[in-house]
Amino acid sequence: MRSLNIAATGMLAQQTNVEVISNNIANMNTTAFTRRRPEFTDLLYQNLRRVGAASSDAGTIVPTGVQLGLGVKTTAVYRITEQGSLQSTDNTLDMAIQGKGYFQIKLPSGEIAYTRDGSFQLSKEGKVVTHDGYSLEPEVKVDDDAVGITVNAIGKVLMKKDGVIEPKEAGQIQLAIFPNEAGLEARGNNLFMETPASGAAKPDNPGVEGYGTLLQGFLETSNVNVVAEITNLISAQRAYEMNSKVIQTSDEMMGTINQMK
Repeated sequence: MRSLNIAATGMLAQQTNVEVISNNIANMNTTAFTRRRPEFTDLLYQNLRRVGAASSDAGTIVPTGVQLGLGVKTTAVYRITEQGSLQSTDNTLDMAIQGKGYFQIKLPSGEIAYTRDGSFQLSKEGKVVTHDGYSLEPEVKVDDDAVGITVNAIGKVLMKKDGVIEPKEAGQIQLAIFPNEAGLEARGNNLFMETPASGAAKPDNPGVEGYGTLLQGFLETSNVNVVAEITNLISAQRAYEMNSKVIQTSDEMMGTINQMK
């Protein structure tokens, strides 16, 4: 009976669905986390009677045919790049992006990673770095004698010094955008890497057309909607139960056949 294998593919698909939902819920408080959504497609069909085939010598054809589906498969886990809410932190080096764009982070390997997590700190050399110590690209360095740091909406980092009226520029933050944000590869630690699917990064200053602006003292929260995720979880659980019921029913039908004398 094909129903055993078909229902098994359905159970595997719903298992993936639950795993994606659980990851969304687990990261509901992760800074700038973007929720995921699994996408499914049907498997190949078996033609028991091909549609459009000749049904007689008079030239009549089969109008619909007989096609039996073989189940379902997971084709993608899509990232929903919707802007999360902005939460005030009053931390000088916390920055949120309002609109499109990613901060550029230089990894120890020399590669450039991308993130929307703007919770930055200062290294012992005065460089603006992530919580893992990876520096912001282009580099922004604050002098030791600076008594205040201001980051404006277009990404200029200004430092205030005692006795000096005019602030000094410490660097310019740039954002990168991609033709296909969903094609970025997640590496963990809120970092993403460029891939052939994402297209090449296009860096520019915040506030330029097509790029977001910066808001100092704020962080972007996760865009996970907990109520929607719980609803999806219940739906996935019910779908899993129905597929398992198909397997149970198929087993009972085969048991009935085996008992026939």
